[in-house]
Amino acid sequence: MKAKLILEDGTIFKGKAFGYLEESVGEVVFNTSMAGYGEILTDPSYYGQIVTMTYPLIGNYGISLEDVQSKKVCAKGFIVREKSDTPNNFRNEMSLDVYLKQNKIIGLEGIDTRALTKMITKKGTMKGIITLDSNATFENTKTKLENFSNADAVLAVSRKEKECFQGNREKVAIIDYGVKNYIINDFVKRDCDVTVYPATATAEEILNDNPDLIFLSNGPGDPAEIDNSIIENVKNMIGKKPMVGIGLGHQIIAKAFGGKTGKLKFGHRGGNHPVKDLEMNKIFITAQNHGYYVSEVPECMNVTQINLNDNTVEGMKHKELPIYSVQYHPDSCSVSKDNMHIYDKFLELVDSNK
Repeated sequence: MKAKLILEDGTIFKGKAFGYLEESVGEVVFNTSMAGYGEILTDPSYYGQIVTMTYPLIGNYGISLEDVQSKKVCAKGFIVREKSDTPNNFRNEMSLDVYLKQNKIIGLEGIDTRALTKMITKKGTMKGIITLDSNATFENTKTKLENFSNADAVLAVSRKEKECFQGNREKVAIIDYGVKNYIINDFVKRDCDVTVYPATATAEEILNDNPDLIFLSNGPGDPAEIDNSIIENVKNMIGKKPMVGIGLGHQIIAKAFGGKTGKLKFGHRGGNHPVKDLEMNKIFITAQNHGYYVSEVPECMNVTQINLNDNTVEGMKHKELPIYSVQYHPDSCSVSKDNMHIYDKFLELVDSNK
């Protein structure tokens, strides 16, 4: 079925719809990864976004449900140059098309994804709508685009009740702002006793369980729009337990200490971003998925890592307290395993605190 992508600047791309045939509005972004589309679709950090894959053929190894990062597809739409209708892999359980149908997410194929990506890098990320309406124009979809908001993204993706994963080592309290399954698993693999809390959990509730480490997870949306009570809860836990964070959690730590965040022009989304660790004097290849960054580092924090593409902050460490954070996603689903030592650095804070 014919479909269109209409951007907020009036640009229209024409292609074919697949998956669930219902129009969708979101922020149009791109990801440069060659593989991992199953993980990308289910990563809660993509909530509210229409994801464009720059690799030209997507779906060739199908979908394996072992790879999903949450209970459902979180992206608002999926754009590819060409989808594979004949996936071939021993782990394949269903095609990409069937998977999107089951999760009620629309896909768009057959457009010039290179042109779209170049446009985003030049103009920045934009709101867009994938529509099946042959009569749709920028003028008659403008109101839908203007009304789209992702302000409540964290509350939309966070679990509603706490969940426990028993282990014999450190007690880790994960605050779920949109945590990926693989991040939980990377603590579980280290035999940590993990409890995952909703984003709305109070500082008192978390501290009463006496964790050894508080972990602030990744998540979607603009940190400037996050509910102030979430920031206050973090402030109330500072200094009482070692604290670490990734992604949005890294940004929340900065905000809790008076730092500021800003929006990147087109974001960092892909599996091949070079980051330099200033403490180790080494360069690592990282998996990233964020549209915002720490623009002003709090005075009490030292910058530990930087992005070599644009020199933005990728890591911070408190000058006195056991608090450490990184912007990228160090998890075992990434093509690069360069960054798995980050979890060990997180857990070392527990020992140093004792």
